Amino acid sequence: MQRRNVFSGSPYEPVIGFSRAVAVGHHVVVAGTAPIVAGGEPAADAYGQARRCLEIILEALHELGAGPEHVVRTRSYLVRVADWEPVGRALGEVFGAIRPASTMVVVAGLLDPSWLVEIEADAVLPAEGTEG
Repeated sequence: MQRRNVFSGSPYEPVIGFSRAVAVGHHVVVAGTAPIVAGGEPAADAYGQARRCLEIILEALHELGAGPEHVVRTRSYLVRVADWEPVGRALGEVFGAIRPASTMVVVAGLLDPSWLVEIEADAVLPAEGTEG
C-alpha cells in the first residue's frame, strides 16, 4: 500500500522524526498537533490554541484529500481540566455535525510550557468513486 506523509513545518518534525500526518490506503492519522505559530507565540487562551491546532490538522487532512467530514476520532490533551469547555467549543465548531469519537485527557504538561492543548485526529478516506 502506498504511504503518503505530510509535513507542517513544525521545528519538532525533523528532530523527533515524525510527520504531521500519514495516509496509508484509506486511513489517515494526524499526529499530536500543538498550537505552533510560525514566527510567533500561540494564543494565550485554550480556545485560541485549540483553533490553531485544528487549523493545522485541517490543512494536513486537506493535503491528503480529506476533510473534517472524514474524521472518525479526535484526542485532546489538556494541561488544565478547566480548559475542557473552551477546547470542546472549538472542537464542536469543526466537528459538531460530524460527531467523531472523541477523548480528552488531562496531562501534567506538554513539550512547550506555553501550550495548553494538543490535538490528534484519525480519518478514513472514502473509497474511490464514492462520496464522502
